[in-house]
Amino acid sequence: MELSAKPASLEGILPWRDMYRLEMSCQIIHDSIHSRPGWTQEYALFAGRVAVGYGSIAIAGPWKEKPTLYEWYVVPQYRSRMFDLFSPLLETSGAATIETQSNDPLLTVMLHTFAQSVTSESILFHDKLTTAHSPHGAIVRRATPDDAAQLLSHELDAEANWVVEVERKVAAAGGVLFHYNRPYGDIYMKVAEPFRRRGLGSYLVQELKRVCYEQGNVPAARCNPTNIASRKTLQKAGFVPCGHILSGSVSL
Repeated sequence: MELSAKPASLEGILPWRDMYRLEMSCQIIHDSIHSRPGWTQEYALFAGRVAVGYGSIAIAGPWKEKPTLYEWYVVPQYRSRMFDLFSPLLETSGAATIETQSNDPLLTVMLHTFAQSVTSESILFHDKLTTAHSPHGAIVRRATPDDAAQLLSHELDAEANWVVEVERKVAAAGGVLFHYNRPYGDIYMKVAEPFRRRGLGSYLVQELKRVCYEQGNVPAARCNPTNIASRKTLQKAGFVPCGHILSGSVSL
């Protein structure tokens, strides 16, 4: 039986993408690439004439000069042929790089088989613990236009929706982004230099988690592997590491 990969439309792979999302059951970091016109090339996988999955290649934005395979799915009954299906996908697509989150078991196995020089871009976190931090004199509130000057002076995100206020001063800012797959929301925050090492970062993350749940969403987060301060802040607020964003150069 011939195994092959053929160019396909996004609409053509949607049934397999729904199955992929269901199996992942977590925040999918590269989910939104599909919705950006011209950013991705889809491929359907075939065993003979039967469609058995798909692969997605990022070809624009940060991946313009290095076509990157970032999503891959094979229906369960054909997973004994996964390696044999992956090879024609690489050859047909011309992918130079593979990028995946390590809690995606299918593509992570392919990454470590078909790529070299694998590195971690980010640590992924999911929420597992409820905390009750309450730093003295600190409150979390919605940002207002009046906060703009203080956000700018402290090099905080001017677009942040939430701030921590201490003694009527903006000490930290953050929010929840939904540029991945809902209901997962990506929590971000930054504490102004004069207010660091007071537990304000974990307090803000804790409250952003609460806001996320109250809106019917699920909080998630990530940070650079070398950013020890952010790593500790997220863990103190109840986040637990669940994976890495990994990438490697294709080696055929």
